[in-house]
Amino acid sequence: MATLEIHDLHVSVEAENGAREILKGVDLTVKQGETHAIMGPNGSGKSTLAYSIAGHPKYTITSGTVTLDGENVLEMTVDERARAGMFLAMQYPVEVPGVSVSNFLRTSATAIRGEAPKLRTWVKEVKSAMEQLQMDPAFAERNVNEGFSGGEKKRHEILQLELLKPKIAILDETDSGLDVDALRQVSDGVNRVRETGEVGTLLITHYTRILRYIKPDFVHVFANGRIAESGGAELADKLEAEGYEAYTKGGVSA
Repeated sequence: MATLEIHDLHVSVEAENGAREILKGVDLTVKQGETHAIMGPNGSGKSTLAYSIAGHPKYTITSGTVTLDGENVLEMTVDERARAGMFLAMQYPVEVPGVSVSNFLRTSATAIRGEAPKLRTWVKEVKSAMEQLQMDPAFAERNVNEGFSGGEKKRHEILQLELLKPKIAILDETDSGLDVDALRQVSDGVNRVRETGEVGTLLITHYTRILRYIKPDFVHVFANGRIAESGGAELADKLEAEGYEAYTKGGVSA
């Protein structure tokens, strides 16, 4: 069973006045088959956690460890982390002009699997996944995220998730900017992957609305660069009713 373990993680970014610490000692374990929701106000460090784990160069790990199946993630390059089984669905997916969705997906699958998928089988995989996400087949020939609506970008992220089959999926505010129909389609895609029991999911969000569709096993409240409280799904209901004020009286980190 794949396990992502984060221990005493401290992360800084460069600011005008020098390095500024954002994560201040995060401890978290995500096992294959589990779904963890990370909730918290803007600037609490949620996205910093996601991008630090994924290897974004903007963030400097000053201390702590991140391991996947006992292997040191922090010593891996970004592509090595992906091949090891980590996946990041970005809050703001970038455009890749000149690269079609179909080419991008097959190239990604080849890198992850170590060999190119057989074309006939691959076409069926892609077609089935797109149908389940209610995506027009013509979408495959468009350039990656170029001119996509917010909902199209997020569905494309979940399409990648379904096809690449990672061990650990980090979903950074996947619900951001989605209308009700798109939110349901994206959530259905995440749930299909979860039902396999083969992926551990770290779902980062501000709001509880996506948790009506994706039921977490654990909920963690982020505040001031740390996990301030952990609990079950009922903790999300508490946050819906009471908000984050009780956790942020000491000031939000960044």
